[in-house]
Amino acid sequence: MIGVSLLRGGAVGMVAVIAVFLSNLPEGLSSAAGMKAEGKSASFVFLLWSAIALSAGLAALGGYLAFDGVAPEWVAAVQAIAAGAILAMIVDTMVPEAFQETHDFAGLIAVSGFLVAFALSKLSG
Repeated sequence: MIGVSLLRGGAVGMVAVIAVFLSNLPEGLSSAAGMKAEGKSASFVFLLWSAIALSAGLAALGGYLAFDGVAPEWVAAVQAIAAGAILAMIVDTMVPEAFQETHDFAGLIAVSGFLVAFALSKLSG
């Protein structure tokens, strides 16, 4: 999705990259903490996340190359599918964990995230 977002170029592409980066930080930190709690070494966690970052970069490049020149309708369809997949993952894994850890603040934190994404999109446009 990052590669497809960069096809539009300019601030829209960068806002998408920033939003994906920011949205993945809490998940990455939570996963890393979980692996450390299970006894995985810091080297293992670092190498695993490095491999994931490299794979994500290659996937972004692949998306950029594969969707260059594709009709906007197809790009929109891919973006909708990606958004649905991310939303399903968040509701399935992140929301229950967030509620368990923060209780009453989970909703406020989620709304704050949406507000930051909205503000970033307004700054770019």
